[in-house]
Amino acid sequence: MADPKLGLALGSGAARGWAHIGVLQVLAEAGIKPDIICGTSVGALVGAAFLTDQIDPLLAWSDKMGLFGILGMLDLTFSRGGLVATQKAFDRFRNVQTEILIENLPDAFGAVATDLASGREIWLRDGSLLDAVQASVAMPGLFPAVRRGEQWLVDGALVNPVPVSLCRAMGADIVIAVNLNSHMPARRRPLRHRRGPAAVGRPEADNPLIQMTSQWAQQIRARFSDLTHTADRDPSPSVLDIVARSVDIMQDRITRSRLAGEPPEVLISPRLGHVGILEFERVGEVIAIGRAAAQALLPAIEIVLRR
Repeated sequence: MADPKLGLALGSGAARGWAHIGVLQVLAEAGIKPDIICGTSVGALVGAAFLTDQIDPLLAWSDKMGLFGILGMLDLTFSRGGLVATQKAFDRFRNVQTEILIENLPDAFGAVATDLASGREIWLRDGSLLDAVQASVAMPGLFPAVRRGEQWLVDGALVNPVPVSLCRAMGADIVIAVNLNSHMPARRRPLRHRRGPAAVGRPEADNPLIQMTSQWAQQIRARFSDLTHTADRDPSPSVLDIVARSVDIMQDRITRSRLAGEPPEVLISPRLGHVGILEFERVGEVIAIGRAAAQALLPAIEIVLRR
């Protein structure tokens, strides 16, 4: 009998995706080489970087991707359907190694995207590698959709955050999956309501100038109170908070459903709930968490491979 094929399913999770690098490092150190690598969103990005020897340039880029790095890629015109102009980032990685067709990679590779019109899951297993990755990471509202023929493609996390099914379809007998969104903490941050000035019944209530001055004074006191009583502060969520938390909830629910019907032989779940999806600069910390999670399950992986 032929040796069983090992598939690696790298899940979505934006900045948490650096944990995939830690997982790949541990597998390589243990002499475990996947025959098939499939990725969704950042999983596709890291998988493609691994197969084209671009991990080090990717890490060098991530070190500069703090808040100001993201601001440098903003497209405030929204002319391309996204807040961030990802073309600038992808142009940085265009070289002889990455300008390649998927079918010419040294190992089998597949990426998951979503058809924006029909909502269908799209498996990208041929054609331009960079185009496939760019489509898979196209988070709606943040990154622009990518055109492929007559289709507009967006983030594969909308339909299949951990692509176990794609690994199976490409011939994997054993699948190791990495889920980056399994430890999302409960965050209860109710909206804050401020009481306005109680002007009714006061003799100065009819004086517009006094009213305006009173309102300014109350606003200044409220701001000062916010700065000096941080323990009592319960701020309303920002736009980015709402978007990030919504993405977390969506991915968690879809992942649970898909993995229940398509379980891998081994599931690695790094504890990354405290890492925001746009905190790309926390690369060292996240890689270490990925390494720890993979090392903890290394005995189980070896047992499955021997079996």
